[in-house]
Amino acid sequence: MQRLNTIPKAEGFMMPAEYEEHEAAIMIFPERKGSWGFDAVPAAEVFTKVINSIAEDELIYVIVSERIRSRAEEYLKGSENIRLLTISQDDAWARDTAPTFVRNKRGIVRGIDWQFNAWGGEYDGLYANWEQDNELAGRFCEMTGYDCYDAQDFVLEGGSIHSDGEGTVMVTESCLLSKGRNPQLTKAEITERLCSYLGAEKVLWLPRGIYNDETNEHIDNVCAFIRPAEAVLAWTDNENDPQYPLSRACLDYLESETDAKGRRITVHKLPIPDIPVLVTEHDLEGYEFEEGEDTREPGERLAASYVNFYFTNRSVILPAFGGENEESDRRAAEIMKHLCPDRRIVQIDAIEIIKGGGNIHCITQQIPKGAKR
Repeated sequence: MQRLNTIPKAEGFMMPAEYEEHEAAIMIFPERKGSWGFDAVPAAEVFTKVINSIAEDELIYVIVSERIRSRAEEYLKGSENIRLLTISQDDAWARDTAPTFVRNKRGIVRGIDWQFNAWGGEYDGLYANWEQDNELAGRFCEMTGYDCYDAQDFVLEGGSIHSDGEGTVMVTESCLLSKGRNPQLTKAEITERLCSYLGAEKVLWLPRGIYNDETNEHIDNVCAFIRPAEAVLAWTDNENDPQYPLSRACLDYLESETDAKGRRITVHKLPIPDIPVLVTEHDLEGYEFEEGEDTREPGERLAASYVNFYFTNRSVILPAFGGENEESDRRAAEIMKHLCPDRRIVQIDAIEIIKGGGNIHCITQQIPKGAKR
């Protein structure tokens, strides 16, 4: 493994789309008591369902700490496609702390090690200590043999970027222009940095994300490419819902823009759950928050969205929220089946994931198909 101080785009590397073929996936087994209530047991059960579903279609690396390795082994029996790696970390958001991967035309794959500061650092970060999470991408590449670009001078999370694999990257202004990330850089400078590292020609700056998304509104919760020049957008027709003006602003923006190849973008509306998903008094009984960690309140609205799905090589792993949202779940599955007819739709009850603050896409990271050298 080499740690590189060069620029990916200058060396012919770019970020593939998530719907392209994968070499493997990455997840982290949950244990942080301020994110995963009741000693992370409910979360571990749902993570296991996600891991096993992905393992049906592709290899998956599951990162575990030494403290819970034996526990994870008990949950994750029976699949040759699951490989455990012991790496210390602060939380289980693999999308944001594992490497972002780029590939060249020869099929060589390399990682990018961004700086991670818990979604805002000293300004509005969600927990006080994130050193292990910031080291995770480099350690993963070292253990698995992927060369890695050093981008530690730039704060970025994998959930804040989406690529179409053909030169277009989507982000949100609310996230990438937040004061807790790269306040010393202008929007134009951030655009240039994204293009240089991701091999992009154009960055689409959607104005907003999902209401009350504590990541400053990551793109992966509001909009996702499903093929070139085609995307799904989180939506509500309820003009009284606080999500409506956010989604409306994104739709208006996308309808006024083209991608890097000059194509108009077809936008498919993927409605959010009809009934808001809220933190309950019972949920709060299970958390143990550290000093300096973002806490929860009863009645707090969680950033529930069906856009936060994961593409495997054959499936769409799609969140469900159950209860009063069973009809919303069914509708989302039907929409995604219509939009992705060549993939299975695997719907998993993700309530225990959203309680931690994210969803299925947030806890996964894909490694594109390719060679290490």
